[in-house]
Amino acid sequence: MIETILFIMVGAPAVAALVALIIPLARLVEMVNLLAAIVAFVCVISLPFQVHSNETFLHNYAGIEPLSAWVLVCTGIVYLLASIYAVGYMRMLNEPERLPRFYTLFALFAMTMLAAPLMNNIGLYWIAIELTTLVSTFLIGFEHAAEAIEAAWKYIMIVSAGISLALLGTIFLYWDGSLVLGPTYDMTWQVMQEAAPKLSQPVLLLAFLLMLIGYGTKVGLAPMHNWLPDAHSEGPAPVSVMLSGALLNTAMIGIARFLAIADSAGIGPICHIALVALGALSLLVATLFIIRQSGVKRLMAYSSIEHMGVIALGFGFGGMLGIAGSLYHMINHSLNKSLMFFGAGNAMRAYGTKDIGKIRVFAQYFPVGSMIWLAGAVAITGAPPFGLFLSEFTILRAGFGSISAWAAYAMAVLLIAIFIGFLNQFRRMYDEPALIETSAAGAIPVWCTVPMVLAIIPLLVFGLWWPASFWHYFRLVAMQLGVGGA
Repeated sequence: MIETILFIMVGAPAVAALVALIIPLARLVEMVNLLAAIVAFVCVISLPFQVHSNETFLHNYAGIEPLSAWVLVCTGIVYLLASIYAVGYMRMLNEPERLPRFYTLFALFAMTMLAAPLMNNIGLYWIAIELTTLVSTFLIGFEHAAEAIEAAWKYIMIVSAGISLALLGTIFLYWDGSLVLGPTYDMTWQVMQEAAPKLSQPVLLLAFLLMLIGYGTKVGLAPMHNWLPDAHSEGPAPVSVMLSGALLNTAMIGIARFLAIADSAGIGPICHIALVALGALSLLVATLFIIRQSGVKRLMAYSSIEHMGVIALGFGFGGMLGIAGSLYHMINHSLNKSLMFFGAGNAMRAYGTKDIGKIRVFAQYFPVGSMIWLAGAVAITGAPPFGLFLSEFTILRAGFGSISAWAAYAMAVLLIAIFIGFLNQFRRMYDEPALIETSAAGAIPVWCTVPMVLAIIPLLVFGLWWPASFWHYFRLVAMQLGVGGA
């Protein structure tokens, strides 16, 4: 039963991409992609009710466990919201002849992100992550502007270099395992976690650090974050949503899984400290750039670096609270960042600019959409009563009880600075008069407003109510990963 659901989940966007390739009719392909997103969403939303342990298939090359099921839920939600938004947003480009190519790549991108968490073999997981890079590169440069092409090249060069280090770490890990398990063996996550106590600790530590840098580059952790602001700001808004709300989580689980192997090997403390250090640095870098930012989409991009740093801190702090906080933060961030990029895309299309200094009195032109976007801005800073407040508070609790308590105090201070700096940027767009004459071009399509409503509702619900079923599910993930911490 579960295999059938997963096959349909991955197959739906694959079919949508094939239809867009064979029958290049703009209105047809956008609806087929939307249908595929609905099918994938229905599939992923059922997974937490069915996945309670590690289940493998396809001769042990693929599998699903509570952690991957949770990430697939986040990806499915983002894919659906972005597909709804893309209908209205891409129509505003007034280039219907290019839409089939966009939806072919868009559906393929979704397919690779839905497939990557299912890779039970560590080498196959690396290949799947690299495939997400190759497909998304063309989406980042889709608008063919000079800045977009530059961002696409920067993205593929930096991320591929980082992923190459992850490959080197995988090779070291396999070699280390061969000394214990023999020259040939199944390099699955579970096999390596069980064999970890017998592995050479120095080699395993080297492998982990290489993988942390490699997959940390894909996640956008500082100082390997350089590609992220350009890629997220230059791609079409639906692509930015997929990059921030889904792709980063897909790479983050690789770090979490390798951390579990390190815990089993007895080198967990130093590995947790390394992850905590990168998480804290990411928060610091994001804070500095958010305060001084002038581009609306780059503002959202640096916010993504912030929140990946928060998730990294949660996994780094460890313990039940750290893991639960990180997982809860994943779904809240996926919803919230989708909403924020939707609003940024609407503002860009309405004013014809990415410059915060030229987007003024936004609420005057778009009262409904502007209020939802402003609520999302409050939520993304971690303020109550929205979901990110609960997840960040939980991670802080985990940090205060760990040996890396210094990072928890730094996190609290930096989050306050981000709250002030981020909302000050919105104050400028909503209240300050324009320095030059500016006006909004026209109404925002309903396709671009509906997904904002669909995102803000669960964000509010998750802020007021943490479902007990979530806590139970996070406990299953903690059992899978172990509960050690720094």
